[in-house]
Amino acid sequence: MFFAPVVRTRAHSPEFRSFDRSFERFVNDAFFSNLKPGFNVEQDDKAWTVTLDLPGVAKDELSINIEGSIVRIETRKDAKRQFKAAYELPQDIDADASVAKLENGVLALTLAKKVPVSNARQIEVK
Repeated sequence: MFFAPVVRTRAHSPEFRSFDRSFERFVNDAFFSNLKPGFNVEQDDKAWTVTLDLPGVAKDELSINIEGSIVRIETRKDAKRQFKAAYELPQDIDADASVAKLENGVLALTLAKKVPVSNARQIEVK
């Protein structure tokens, strides 16, 4: 079986993008999940716990940015070991309540789930 990458232009509808991402995740999980042996994600009601093996990387060489539901992890350009990755989670992340810890070459991220705010208002019936 052969999978060819498809590049969509901006002229195509954005609703196909979520389908493309879902299909890409399915293919990656089904066929390439064993290529990331040092990566693990666990979830509970309040947070995701992501562990990632980063041997040879110091705390001051690491940069972690959270934007919406995307986590970007990268090292500085002058670091001994270069690393750059981005992960998209299914729900927005509360950056203020999230914690990162690097110990013995293992990065542990506790990413708090952002509680969705309801904008529903009750009105009086007259």
